Amino acid sequence: MRSAILLLIPVIFFFSACTEINLYEKHAAIPAHEWQTDYKPQFTFEIKDTTAVYDVMLILRHTEKYGYNNIWLKLTIQPPNDSSKTIRIEKTLATNKDGWLATAMDDIYDHRISINNELAENNVSFKTPGEYTFTLQQDMREDPLLHVMNAGLRVEKKQ
Repeated sequence: MRSAILLLIPVIFFFSACTEINLYEKHAAIPAHEWQTDYKPQFTFEIKDTTAVYDVMLILRHTEKYGYNNIWLKLTIQPPNDSSKTIRIEKTLATNKDGWLATAMDDIYDHRISINNELAENNVSFKTPGEYTFTLQQDMREDPLLHVMNAGLRVEKKQ
């Protein structure tokens, strides 16, 4: 019986490794770590399952020299066969009590921040199958916005 269980474990790992990963993640490098307002990285992904609920996250990487505890962005969403919609969002990156709300490696900080509430009150679903394009634009008073290394988007199906 014990040997049968030991043989079953690798089979379970094999089949679990073959399951589809429902994830999109892409980063765009910010040229010279100076995010100009006219630099608008775009992220295009395909939605097939319109019945699923998704987590949508902003990915932001900056150095310790980034001068603000927040970031303002314009997010433009282009659904398939429909008009685009632009929303302005503010995200907190640091607090006086906790410092940077990110994972750190030396002097680089990596944020993964949910934007679900800005999109759909926490339960994001995409009503139409097809390609969606999200465009990010920094909307801070400083132009260029210094010390930002990467901006990106992560979309994953909730389990």
